[in-house]
Amino acid sequence: MALSKEDKAQVVLEYGKDPKNTGAIETQIALVSARIAYLTEHFKTHKKDTNSRRGLLKLVGQRRKLLKYLQRTNLESYREIVEKLQIRK
Repeated sequence: MALSKEDKAQVVLEYGKDPKNTGAIETQIALVSARIAYLTEHFKTHKKDTNSRRGLLKLVGQRRKLLKYLQRTNLESYREIVEKLQIRK
């Protein structure tokens, strides 16, 4: 199961400037990070779920691309989001 509507709304409200602005790059990074955290917890109990592991790797790559774009366009915002989400870089 993916993130619930309430969880997504909470992430959008916390990281977006507007509750309906789901397209903001910071919001997208936060949503992908939340999905990565959910899948990481899932793998603690389902070690042999290789199909979902492939999805996790795709999400990590997607987040990496989004972070790279944010770093190019807005370095200050990049530093804030990496610190806030505690992403290793």
